[in-house]
Amino acid sequence: MITCSAPGKIYLFGEHAVVYGHSAICCAIDIRTRVQVEKCDSIVIESVLGRTGIDHDIHPYVSRVIEKMQEHAEFKGLRVRVDSKLPVGSGLGSSAAVTVAGIQALNHLFGCGLQLEDIARIGHSIEKEVQGNASPTDTYVSTMGGVVMIPQRRKLQALDCPIVIGNTGRFSSTRELVANVAKLKGEFPEIIDPILEDIGSMSAIAEEYVNRKDYLTIGRLMNVNHGLLDAIGVGGPELSALVYAARNSGATAAKITGAGGGGCMVALADENSAQRIAKAIRDTGAEALITRNTGEGVRLES
Repeated sequence: MITCSAPGKIYLFGEHAVVYGHSAICCAIDIRTRVQVEKCDSIVIESVLGRTGIDHDIHPYVSRVIEKMQEHAEFKGLRVRVDSKLPVGSGLGSSAAVTVAGIQALNHLFGCGLQLEDIARIGHSIEKEVQGNASPTDTYVSTMGGVVMIPQRRKLQALDCPIVIGNTGRFSSTRELVANVAKLKGEFPEIIDPILEDIGSMSAIAEEYVNRKDYLTIGRLMNVNHGLLDAIGVGGPELSALVYAARNSGATAAKITGAGGGGCMVALADENSAQRIAKAIRDTGAEALITRNTGEGVRLES
């Protein structure tokens, strides 16, 4: 029996723009998904969603992981158990974490010899197959950990401040939101293309400030990034309520993270304000989590 885990992630900058080849800065967070695998007579997948075999509706990512790994190892039966602290469809990279942890667990179980770069590449291919279009960001950061500039795959300085996450509890479909932005881009390219370019440019400018740990400047840019995401239609009243509750309670920055449309927002705090920001988010009726950046990506637990 093998257990591996992989972290979730937040975007500091660049969601949606990264789908079109622009830069993004992503940060692994210390909230993890664990996948346990063992040999079995048949294929069984177990999670909070239920108990199935290969099922592309209920367990699309795990099902594709199993099918993809059958290209690297010969097996017919397998039991997979998923235990995740990451809410599904929230913008925290839950699909990437279960995909990456699943690949690594099977890699260890069957001695496939896959390296981290291989795991990130296979994970990205699975996300593209399931979602229709996906950037390599989530799977790469979940595999490698740390703070990463994408698509350059450049490691930046770690964040050493508390990270407060507010969860609206409203599921959002990455596939649908990416498709909505693509539709808007197709109808109004002269408006939407410059916005996506600005989001990408912001990531490039922010790299210097991340490495200098200049959180005030990072925060100002993140707040602008939130406004640009709102402009392309991936915001919403629930997310805005959490963003402004966090800012009014002392957050250095507060913005959407991930696809938007629901799901989560993220705030950067200092040691004195994190609890106050979390309380303000909870006072709106949402869930709040306090976490930190982690340098560890996918890892073998046992």
